[in-house]
Formats: sequence, structure tokens, C-alpha cells
Amino acid sequence: MSTVRESYDYVIVGAGMAGDAAARGIREVDPDGSIAVIGREPTAPVTRPALTKALWTDPEFTFDQVWLHTAEDTGAELILGESVVAIDRAARTVTTDADVTLRYGRLLLATSGHPRRVGGLEESGRVLYFRTVRDYERLRDLAGGGRHVVVVGGGYIGTELAAALAQNDTRVTLVHPQQTLTAATFPAGLAAHLERMYVERGVEVLGGARVASGTSGPDGVTVVLEDGREIAADAAVVGAGIAVETDLARAAGLDVDDGIVVDDRLRTSDPDVFAAGDVAQYPDRILGRRRVEHVDNATTMGRQAGRNLAGADEPYDHTPFFYSDLFEAGYEAVGRLDSSLETVEDWHVEPYDTGVVYYLDGSRVAGVLLWNVWDATDRAREVIAGQQDVRPEALRGLIR
Repeated sequence: MSTVRESYDYVIVGAGMAGDAAARGIREVDPDGSIAVIGREPTAPVTRPALTKALWTDPEFTFDQVWLHTAEDTGAELILGESVVAIDRAARTVTTDADVTLRYGRLLLATSGHPRRVGGLEESGRVLYFRTVRDYERLRDLAGGGRHVVVVGGGYIGTELAAALAQNDTRVTLVHPQQTLTAATFPAGLAAHLERMYVERGVEVLGGARVASGTSGPDGVTVVLEDGREIAADAAVVGAGIAVETDLARAAGLDVDDGIVVDDRLRTSDPDVFAAGDVAQYPDRILGRRRVEHVDNATTMGRQAGRNLAGADEPYDHTPFFYSDLFEAGYEAVGRLDSSLETVEDWHVEPYDTGVVYYLDGSRVAGVLLWNVWDATDRAREVIAGQQDVRPEALRGLIR
């Protein structure tokens, strides 16, 4: 039977970037309250985007810079390598899989999620479901020196990993289910341009392909596709998105839809339990109710949740942006990027060099892609919030 180890004014479940930001937000309002941050990973919070970007591509970014120093900066107690398995809202306690129970004054759920599993590809020493700093360290050991790595997934993590590995003396085969890389997100011409960029950098791109199974041994892996093709390689890494962790909230009787439902103060259906980051479905002031799995949302929402845990009672009114760096190209975006929507393209130099793509949902702008255009996310938010004339001639030139 578990025993209560300690009581804390604030307990944060999730030691990712949202949890770190929440601890810092608490400290902005309450300099003295006790904080516990519980994380399933055995390592302290890290700057997670660096695991697929800067650590591979920026020689001035060192491994020491990846750590967020949550405990040192906020005084929070980090309880690492443990998962919360139960919440007792009446008793105001959480219990971990190490059979430790903690009391809370207020609780934040920033649980994010687990990597999505693919086919029959089982995790092993040479098959990684990429998520953590330990995954980065292991992939570093398996890459370079002309070795061959299969990357599975054509979303944010998969495309970034494939680009990062290709720039670090690694032969890359990129397996993804779309006919053209990023075709579900970008207009057809831009998606084809991006895929050519990968091919020109030596990446073998296998589109319209799904993994059926795989085997791994001490010297390598074999990935088997649904069409029967087999790919022998030194390692395989999967970046196919995450399945958000809502089971804990659902079991506790909190409202759950596509994520944990929160109000504009980031409170759940229990006024003493809040949620933030990847797992929170919140009311965006210009885009409506949504859930966002990107770092800007994790850090800004986490900070606001922390402030509200400590009594600030302020609305979360930030519409987050997201971004990616792929070889020499980079982009920032706000809103919904869905190639099934009507789009208006405004290329400033020549097609696919520098420009803006507007995504239209009927008579409104639903999303804005800033391709190699920087410091324009505030303007993109203004366009989404207020632009009423969505004719191509009215949109082109709005953002430069």
C-alpha cells in the first residue's frame, strides 16, 4: 500500500518543456510555494527541438545547452523516472508507478504523449522510437561514418531527422505514407520541391510506403514494407508523431475530447487541476478550440498555466506558431496547414525560394505558411484574425 511521502503546493505531472515553463510561471507569482515535477524520463527537462535540429546542424550549440535547469532555477523537486498512474481528486493526491503518493494543492497535467508505434517494428538497441535525450545519444552512436539509417515518418520529426542525419555523413532512406513528402501539408509544387531537395542531398525517399514488420540484431536491422520490399540498414529510427496521454485524466473523471479539455484559464473540469502543452485542448481566441503539439505552445501555455496555478487568473490568449528547419530551408507558420484547403501562394523571389502561402477555409484565412520568411508571425496572426477579403489579389503582398 502506498504512503504519502510529502505534500506540495503545486504538483506538475510531466517534466517536458511545458512542465519546466509552468514551474517558472509559478515562480513569477509565488516565490515560495513548494513545487514537485514528476517525469517518466530518467533525465531532467531538455530543449526538445534541439534533439532533431541544433545538436545536429549548429556546431556552436553544445550538448550542455540542451538542459533547462528547472530545479536550479525554480527550486522545484524533480521526481524522475516515475510515471503518475492515478489521481485521487477527492484526496488531492497523485500516485506513481513506484508506489509513491504525493499530496497537491493544485495540479498541472503536462503529460504530452508517447511515440506512435509503426507496424511490427519493435524497439531495440538498433530500432529507436525517437523522443528523448537518450534516444538522441543512441542515434548519434548509430549514425555517421557512412552508416545507413532508415527513417520512418514524413511529419515534423521524420523530416527533421532525415535532414539532420543526411548532414552528418549518414546514408538515409526515408519511408513515409504520402505520395509526395509533406503533400498533406504543403501545396503540390512546394511539396515536390522539398522532396527534390532531399533527393539532391542523397536521401532515398520511399513515398506511399508503410512498414509491415522488422527485425534487428547486434549488427543491423531489416525493415519490411507492406509491399514486400526489404531494407537492410545499420539502424532504424521512427518519428511518426505521438499519441497524447489522456488516460490518466480520463480515469480521474476529467473531461477529455481530443486532449484534456480546458477553459481559457487552462483549468480542467476540476478547478484545482490544470492542463498544458501537447495534451491540452484549449479555446484559441482566433482559431477556435484546438490542440497544438509544438514548442511555442508548450512554453507559452506552460508558463501561463503555472501563473494561474499560483492564482494569477489570467487568460491564455496566445495563438502559437510552429516552425521547422530542413536543410537550407526553414519555415514558420500559424494556424491550419492543410493542402486539401484552397491556397493562395505569394512567392517573393521565385517559386519555392521565399514566400507566403495562405490557406483558406471558405471566406476566411485559416493558416499562414512563412517559407524562409522570418519575424512575421504576429502579422500572420493579424491576417488570420481580421482579413475579410480573401481574393488572391487582396492577399498577395500582405506579408513581406
